[in-house]
Amino acid sequence: MTWLTDLLAEYGEDIATSMAETGYMMLVSLLAAVLIGLPLGMIVYLTERGGIAENRAIATIANLYINVVRSFPFLLLVVFLIPFTRLVMGTSFGTQAATLPLCFVAVAIYARLTEQILREIPPGIPKVAQASGATVPQTVFLMLLPEARSGLVYALTSAAISLLSYSTVLGVVGGGGIGDFAMRYGYQEYNDSLMYLTIVIIIVCVLAIQAVGHRTSVRLDHR
Repeated sequence: MTWLTDLLAEYGEDIATSMAETGYMMLVSLLAAVLIGLPLGMIVYLTERGGIAENRAIATIANLYINVVRSFPFLLLVVFLIPFTRLVMGTSFGTQAATLPLCFVAVAIYARLTEQILREIPPGIPKVAQASGATVPQTVFLMLLPEARSGLVYALTSAAISLLSYSTVLGVVGGGGIGDFAMRYGYQEYNDSLMYLTIVIIIVCVLAIQAVGHRTSVRLDHR
């Protein structure tokens, strides 16, 4: 294990910095997923044909955003958004700037997952709530979200793992992160041991996210 000790002694601080950058990108993008993607997915579900707040125009616009963003290869989306990123952030380089396109993807991914989770709820539940005189917000907060909370947590776990994968390519715009570290110091410098170490770190992060998300989802499932 001398090689591991030597690697950590030489690159430990850089690895920690890269992990912090990845953590920042993940945290911000997941917040965007919950604060924007969750309502967006809910809107699609509510306004689709036969929904309790049917509105084809709104459903079409929301679906268009989700489908277009999810159709883009992520690297091309990052490049495509460079002018917008520069306009909003003042620069197109750095961890903060690189997080913006990741937020776009996070919103689209979680919105679609939210819609799919809500579709699994028996259709009679919102219909009964509506027949009982409940308003749309009451139906959402008192019926739909409590019923779907376990699935929504599991969906967020899947989204987080996907976003971790996407974040590894943000070094293209100077976003940093553990994936960029693996490419620059491992692959490009032919340091296979360092590259494999960072890959193991990424795998451990994925397993940890999956374990926490699964356990939380099970605890919230009272069906």
